[in-house]
Amino acid sequence: MSINRFKEKVWLSSPTMHGEEQQFVKEAFDTNWVAPLGKNVDEFEKEIAAYLGISHAAALTTGTAALHLAVRLAGVQEGDVVLCSDLTFAATVNPVSYEKGIQVFVDAERDTWNISPEALETALKKYKGKAKAVIAANLYGTPAKLDEIADLCERYHVALIEDAAESLSATYKGRQTGTFGKYNCISFNGNKIITSSGGGMLLSEEEEVIKKARFLATQARDAAPWYQHSELGCNYRMSNVVAGIGRGQLLHLEEHRKKKKEIYFRYKAGLENLPVEMNPWLECSEPNFWLSCLTIDKKLAGSGRVTPEGIRLALEEKNAESRPIWKPMHLQPLYEGRDFIFVDGEDVGRDIFERGICLPSDIKMTEEQQENIISIIRGCFE
Repeated sequence: MSINRFKEKVWLSSPTMHGEEQQFVKEAFDTNWVAPLGKNVDEFEKEIAAYLGISHAAALTTGTAALHLAVRLAGVQEGDVVLCSDLTFAATVNPVSYEKGIQVFVDAERDTWNISPEALETALKKYKGKAKAVIAANLYGTPAKLDEIADLCERYHVALIEDAAESLSATYKGRQTGTFGKYNCISFNGNKIITSSGGGMLLSEEEEVIKKARFLATQARDAAPWYQHSELGCNYRMSNVVAGIGRGQLLHLEEHRKKKKEIYFRYKAGLENLPVEMNPWLECSEPNFWLSCLTIDKKLAGSGRVTPEGIRLALEEKNAESRPIWKPMHLQPLYEGRDFIFVDGEDVGRDIFERGICLPSDIKMTEEQQENIISIIRGCFE
């Protein structure tokens, strides 16, 4: 069946605005409180913390800023080792370099595509007494094996930084992601399940952690009548206008998650009987289904007859956006020479990257558009 080119681009995952965002932003303008901090920031922190069921939150300029502060607060200094998810976006691991630490990359496992607890334990044994922290990401909104990871961190006395940038509203064994670490990070980037146009948040059960984060995020200004600084700080606090957008978006988080889930299962049904698998998740978890992904059968992908790039180009030709799976960090030129820990002689992350693609997952995509995208994908296998 011939599919016409989409008149309007079908995006991978773009912002979806409603109306409440403007009301909160208008309040910021009406009160002339548009600079960083203000009522929207305070309330957004409280609302996110209440939603997740965690005690304290600091609203920041980006999710990357949250990760940077988490690395800093974990005490990472020059030469310190941090064990990191390998199959992830660079923002997960770059903050280690900001503090002159050394990343050791830990392979993914097939059950969730997230950091392998088995490989992590191997890494913790190898770097016992040297590893300062573990950074574990929840890839594409799917929770990692967070209880196993947290138990390992506790046993080896290293801090857990949970990168929940992509997984807001996802749960693991009934508990919200973004609550399993001593330091927890979420993102409100434009492509996330809700957005504040930019922005992120650092969360913790420990009040002192968040107090220190706020201090560092406002240039580490000492309590003095003049500008005095005893520590190196950052300019990372969220704007009151941006926080207003986030507050309006938060009202629609469950609605967005429901639509993301419908998209995932529509793909699953529509691609049935093809030699592909959708991104997996555990029965004890409930992803937020931020991005729907697939991997092509290994033999078929290896033959070169059907490839992720071929599917991407076929969708691009029809004006639909898709993208490759994240390229693992140990394959990045920037991190050449870093140690990479994997088990059973199999590089799982590389395999997923080489056979995988993220499909259009925008919640404004109509059912008709998605059915046409499914037809385009099926056509690649004919």
